[in-house]
Amino acid sequence: MSSLLRLATAGSVDDGKSTLVGRLLYDTKSVLADQLDAVTRASVDRGLSTPDLSLLVDGLRSEREQGITIDVAYRYFATPKRSFVLADTPGHVQYTRNTVTGASTAQLAVLLVDARKGVIEQTRRHAAVLALLGVPRLVLAVNKVDLVDYDEETFRVIAKEFTDHATSLGYAEGSVLAIPVSALVGDNVVERSAHTPWYAGPTLLEHLETVPVAPDPHDAPFRFPVQYVIRPRTPEYPDYRGYAGQVAAGTVRPGDEVVVLPAGLRTTVERIDTPDGELPEAAAGRSVTLVLADDLDIARGDVIAAAGSAPVATDELDATLAWLSEKPLRPGARVLVKHGARTVQAFVDELVSRFDEQKLSTVDYPETLQLNEIGRAKVRVAEPLPVDEYEVSRRTGAFLVIDPADGTTLAAGMVGAPLPVLRSDRDVVSPGP
Repeated sequence: MSSLLRLATAGSVDDGKSTLVGRLLYDTKSVLADQLDAVTRASVDRGLSTPDLSLLVDGLRSEREQGITIDVAYRYFATPKRSFVLADTPGHVQYTRNTVTGASTAQLAVLLVDARKGVIEQTRRHAAVLALLGVPRLVLAVNKVDLVDYDEETFRVIAKEFTDHATSLGYAEGSVLAIPVSALVGDNVVERSAHTPWYAGPTLLEHLETVPVAPDPHDAPFRFPVQYVIRPRTPEYPDYRGYAGQVAAGTVRPGDEVVVLPAGLRTTVERIDTPDGELPEAAAGRSVTLVLADDLDIARGDVIAAAGSAPVATDELDATLAWLSEKPLRPGARVLVKHGARTVQAFVDELVSRFDEQKLSTVDYPETLQLNEIGRAKVRVAEPLPVDEYEVSRRTGAFLVIDPADGTTLAAGMVGAPLPVLRSDRDVVSPGP
């Protein structure tokens, strides 16, 4: 079992997400005394008799004034069983783009619904975004069960509706769990509730502590985007040439044969350097400097990959885009594509389809993609990029679309079509006779 779980939270406005995160931090004793004192004082000023735990999360003044969370906040806490990195994302529909940011590296997502409202439009939208980003596990926290008198039937109906929706998005049986909770009171968040004797499953924290999660892809084919070329040019290291970056996937060892893309140059790894000395191997997530056997022309943005299973550098991307800009995307748009450390000019050839997350259907060849819409597009890049399918590697199969005029991010892109519903007959090759 992994000792670290990266999770994200999502939900609609007023579903109690900030209170739930605050409850997790408070009940796991992950709050400093001065933080709790400040929250207690602020709660008293509001006329409350108990601490408003949502204030542990909503740190920005504008958030408090509007009563909503408007940015992605990262929280770190730990229990004796596991450490956690939690990305708390906003609930308003216009901030779906922030959900994309927060969930992009998550291994599990906690999606809240209000027990009084059930599964609503924003719930379906968040689930679609989480499925699109390849988040492998979902928890549906049916919050505020105290306000429906802990009614079992209400919980069962909501849980079934959401599970059916998640299944339609491609989630397998066993990868979705529904839990009845009250973030305000604490029911089934950390401590099991006596008010829900009909619920036999784990509390939220018990599930987070024990759920199996896939580790970083150490066994995947090796991928290493070059961030920086190190040439000290000092008397001590007159001929040193190293390539610094973070291992995106797989494992590398001295002696491994590698290929440098997009040029296609082959060589072997001579050694793996770090500030603390050489390593016998480096796996996904480790930042290192590679020294190669040959003096090759390698620059920032190149990718060093396993020679036997290297990606194919291509100048045509069949991509899924989560559009994050208020300026709509139209065919023919000239943009920049940032893949790893490389940024290249690009051209949107056509919009293939737009996904309707409410109806779980697609509209073929739409005229535009609007803010928060998801669709497939064919993108032509000026220089070949060594990309993987996003389903194969979330790190090397992802890219950003950038506005060349002002450098703002326009879209999160994924090579291929991660959502099953985004696939069409055009993707299926008929078997031969």
